[in-house]
Amino acid sequence: MTSQPVPPRETSGGHPTSSAAGTRLDPWLTSYAERTHGMRSSEIRALFAVANRPEVVSLAGGMPFLEGLPLDVLGDIAQRVVATRGLQALQYGSGQGDETLREQILDLMRLEGIEAHPDDVVVTTGSQQALDLVTRIFIDPGDVVVAEAPSYVGALGVFRAYQADVAHVPIDADGLVPEALESTLASLAAAGRTVKLLYTVPNFHNPAGVSMSEERRPRVLEIARRYGVLVVEDNPYGLLGFDSEPRDAIRSLDEDGVVYLGSFSKTFAPGYRVGWVVAPHAVREKLVLASESAILCPSNASQIAISTYLSTCDWRGQIKSYREQYRERRDAMISALAEHLPEASWNVPAGGFYTWVRLPDGLDAKDMLPRAVTARVAYVPGTAFYFDGSGSEHLRLSFCYPTPERIREGVRRLAGVVAGEKELVELFGTSAGAASDVVHAPGPDVA
Repeated sequence: MTSQPVPPRETSGGHPTSSAAGTRLDPWLTSYAERTHGMRSSEIRALFAVANRPEVVSLAGGMPFLEGLPLDVLGDIAQRVVATRGLQALQYGSGQGDETLREQILDLMRLEGIEAHPDDVVVTTGSQQALDLVTRIFIDPGDVVVAEAPSYVGALGVFRAYQADVAHVPIDADGLVPEALESTLASLAAAGRTVKLLYTVPNFHNPAGVSMSEERRPRVLEIARRYGVLVVEDNPYGLLGFDSEPRDAIRSLDEDGVVYLGSFSKTFAPGYRVGWVVAPHAVREKLVLASESAILCPSNASQIAISTYLSTCDWRGQIKSYREQYRERRDAMISALAEHLPEASWNVPAGGFYTWVRLPDGLDAKDMLPRAVTARVAYVPGTAFYFDGSGSEHLRLSFCYPTPERIREGVRRLAGVVAGEKELVELFGTSAGAASDVVHAPGPDVA
């Protein structure tokens, strides 16, 4: 019979003890690394338990519309991969990723003006791992990452986990504001702070939906270069513009000053968990070492399946189909906001998955969320996208997954919640949501 490990006793130095173990929820509390104390659960993931219920219209998560994929074709590909390349697909592979797939990734990036060599590419388990690896090899505790305000919640979680400080720089309709970036970097330099990275989502921004203008891209790059800051260009949505061809990536302007992150999650399917990073040679070598220490190698089965799809299917046609489907959903979202929430303000994204909504004055998106979920509609409060928890006057609405009819119904429900909150603020100076931090499970769908 195998014995089970017993938590150690607490010593005078404050370490866990068997007696303390019975009185604490976590007997290992004092043993965790310091960096774990800054970890927080994602406000988006916390919504999944209720947002995924069929009676709730979820305008929260950025899930691709997979029903648009040719699932019968993908089933045939999976069968073919196992039948003809099963021994390779199910085995360990290269820590840098499959060379054939890396060559095919170059074809995708050429659409955005990037010329690279397969050796420049490191395949990762989604672009989220790529972001984690870049942060791991550059950030020491207390280093600063400059990021847009607002910024992708998953990036903020990575930076927080590695004990970085985040300095936000505002964005407008043309993306990151160069003058604000220069002012922020100058202030940080004057304060003696070490700035390692500039993190940007330049195309169809998550969560704000805007894109950095072509005029600003070289200006942002020049400012970062002047201050010795590496640009991390996170670009999962770049091929999903609704009415125009892809813009040239920032990486196309500078091979040494930019690390580029890409993903198949938005243009194909997230379940395969395949992304990539393109980096300068020396950086790439460290990324491979860091990846091998974390996962040994990315999934061969996923890589070969995607490689087979790219070589045998009309992936350009699939991306075009996605663009049309998401444009239809974007239009449904914008028209519903105009009809039901004219007192709010929002942007009209030219691609991607999201629109960024500013609530009427006095309303707090985070405080309002419990009432929204009770009304069977979900969104992400703006506070999730700021390192310091600000942004309560905003919320992110995702239009990628629900049907246009469900989007319109979700906005209608949201408008009812906003109207109720406005009445409470006018009467009492506060909203009902502020009285409770609990997200209640919704009742039966009677709509």
